[in-house]
Amino acid sequence: MRQHQTSYFNKLKKLPVTMIFIMSIICFIGFIALYSVSDSNIHPWAYKQIINFCIFLPIAIIISVIDLKIIFKFSYLFYFSIIILLLGIELFGHISMGAKRWIDLGFIRLQPSEPAKLAIVLMLARYFHELKSENVLKFKHIILPIFTVFIPTILIIKQPDLGTGIVTIIVAATLFFVAGIRIWYFIIAGALSIISLPIIWNIMHDYQKNRVLVFLNPEKEPLGAGYNIIQSKIAIGSGGLFGKGLAAGTQSHLAFLPEHQTDFIFATLAEEFGFTGGLILLLLYSILIFISLMIAVNCKTTFGKLVVIGVTTILFSHVFINISMVMGMLPVVGVPLPFVSFGGTMMASMLLGFGLIMNAEIHKNSNV
Repeated sequence: MRQHQTSYFNKLKKLPVTMIFIMSIICFIGFIALYSVSDSNIHPWAYKQIINFCIFLPIAIIISVIDLKIIFKFSYLFYFSIIILLLGIELFGHISMGAKRWIDLGFIRLQPSEPAKLAIVLMLARYFHELKSENVLKFKHIILPIFTVFIPTILIIKQPDLGTGIVTIIVAATLFFVAGIRIWYFIIAGALSIISLPIIWNIMHDYQKNRVLVFLNPEKEPLGAGYNIIQSKIAIGSGGLFGKGLAAGTQSHLAFLPEHQTDFIFATLAEEFGFTGGLILLLLYSILIFISLMIAVNCKTTFGKLVVIGVTTILFSHVFINISMVMGMLPVVGVPLPFVSFGGTMMASMLLGFGLIMNAEIHKNSNV
């Protein structure tokens, strides 16, 4: 027992403290933003977000010291558990804002599409770790992982949750590329995607089509489908260099800016803290991504390396799509800003994901 305690203590000393510090600062910025948008009140959003942070950061640290072999062993089980939850949504999912994305457990509402991204990362990392390098180049050996990515992605998009579905595809494609899949497979997949655009357009929901049309011409429906993005641009532009100050943003506090606690929270930050505040947040994300990539470079195992790259891709995809979306550079697809947007499942998933990254750092010289 004492030997195990000493082992865990030695592992804790290897924790990437800088990573935890940067994550905490980003979360703190999120707390301030949620406090502001609720009219300088810690309730309802900031309080819940702080509670989620205080619960799941210690859990992430616990995950970081677990033997890497245990995480490797249970990767497939975690994946199949998430598939069951996604299927469960079809049967008894909770409908909110026109989408069936949550399972109501009474004491908590769980959104399985968020941990599904982690499940896919762990599943693909284990599969490619166990696959011989020469077999990675053979198409027959990538049919199974393509299929296992396809199932949860379709279930997520069907909810409907196109944004999370897109992030899932980006993450999976990145891991396939890093694992060594031939480049011409990606070229073929890209060509097929372009050819399939008319079909994809026809099966899209009307509100999704409107988002694409509004992206091309936001002024088309300034009081309808284009309202969100127009108000978001006004909020960002009115912030100027240093912003209007905490709780002084008119777009969010006068209820012009919709979803200011979730998808459009960056617009609130930009209005109240200006270009400088937005740039600082982007710099913090960049540092976090850089540290993660350095951890991936130093990992000795394919499993650890792919897990780190997968979680980092989740972070990058969310940040890139969300900020591009609120600035009108991409269609609005409902992708939250990690550690900042309100959402318990999202906060938990990202912290647990970075617990896996810290685990890879601590066990970078271990085998699985």
